[in-house]
Amino acid sequence: MNMLFGHYLPDAGTIDVADEAGRMHPLQLGHPQAALRAGIGMVHQHFTLAENISALNNITLGSEPLLALRRDRQGALRKIESIIEKSGLSAPLRTPVGRLSVGERQRVEILKALYRDARILVLDEPTAVLTPQEADALFDNIKAMTAEGLSVIFISHKLREVLAFSDRIAVLRHGVKVGEMATADADEKAIARLMVGADTPKVARKDITAGAPVMQLRGVSVAGNSKRDTLRSVDMQVHAHEVVGIAGISGNGQNALARVISGLAIPAAGSVQIDGHDVLRPSPGKMISAGVGRIPEDRHREGIVGAMSVAENMVIERLDDPNVQSRGLLRRDAIQANAEKLAKDYDVRGPGVSAPSRLLSGGNIQKLILARIFERGPRLILANQPTRGLDMGAAADVGRRLLEARERGAGVVLISEDLDEILGLADRIVVIRDGSLVEANSHDREEIGLMMAGVAA
Repeated sequence: MNMLFGHYLPDAGTIDVADEAGRMHPLQLGHPQAALRAGIGMVHQHFTLAENISALNNITLGSEPLLALRRDRQGALRKIESIIEKSGLSAPLRTPVGRLSVGERQRVEILKALYRDARILVLDEPTAVLTPQEADALFDNIKAMTAEGLSVIFISHKLREVLAFSDRIAVLRHGVKVGEMATADADEKAIARLMVGADTPKVARKDITAGAPVMQLRGVSVAGNSKRDTLRSVDMQVHAHEVVGIAGISGNGQNALARVISGLAIPAAGSVQIDGHDVLRPSPGKMISAGVGRIPEDRHREGIVGAMSVAENMVIERLDDPNVQSRGLLRRDAIQANAEKLAKDYDVRGPGVSAPSRLLSGGNIQKLILARIFERGPRLILANQPTRGLDMGAAADVGRRLLEARERGAGVVLISEDLDEILGLADRIVVIRDGSLVEANSHDREEIGLMMAGVAA
């Protein structure tokens, strides 16, 4: 997709794109502006927006002549409002992007592509920030646009949605297209086998009686600049041998909840207990020492130090370990050996454990983080979007490791925008909306989706 959009230059081959009359022309490779002129729009999994300016300015950024004497702001607004009406995608246009929820940012990205008159729209994991009902509405809108001539490439790991909303399916594995089929002729098992290269093992959750509380939040409130950074008098318990799934539309307080559990946010009110002990003025160091393992949502910004090596990142939370450092000096050979073992055990692929971690792909950065967390054997695991960007085999392995940690006696807080993941792994499901938590009474998809939308309680 990055080659199609001009971000990467192919080593070989050509790309042909049809013009509005249907005539095929070779695409100028390695030039995003050429892709835009050809009618290709792309919405990345990791957004590419300027957070300090409004949604409106992000949508129009780069689309106006550099030497224009004045901006046609009203004309831009009329065009965007027309696109919103046709697509059903809405966002607060005058609000700085940095204050928008993840879901709103995604809609801004799609509007930005459509504003540039995209005829081919590439969507990378577009439903990660939507409720099941919103995902259905999004694809209904996309189908209406495809009926008007829009072509869509929809990248997803969610087979249920791929089967429900696509016309054709192409499967990639390790950079090779290993299969293509009409959706009408496909099923989940056949697609999964192509994606992984073998049958995907099913993750079985054993019935285990929950133990004593590992974490307790009592009346925890966080005053944020937006609702995604706000919690409202939250009470929550997580027990040993238990996975608690946090379901909700992105931007409803998951970020604040994760920051409290990670020690990155100090509650304005309430208390945090780990294993029955109050954590006063939580900090990341205190939470790690208390036995909390953190799989962050933003793996690039919060999960690694990009300039440090893969090996160093694997031990960055164990600097008090005598196997890592002695008398203030790092034990380089031990760190290297540890990294090589974990890279093999967790299938971390890349230029090697001595290379800067920023050179790893997103999926391999996630595997690095998983290796670092699981090998410590924490009492409480915060798993925030733990399988985002991973293939089915790697995602199944993450689920297996979370359940193994549960069996060993850990408590797990699973924050995920993939409702199927929560339904498959969680013992209890709690819905978060507007910074408040409500326990779900069942694992019913429709009921939980309505709770996420605020329709049912």
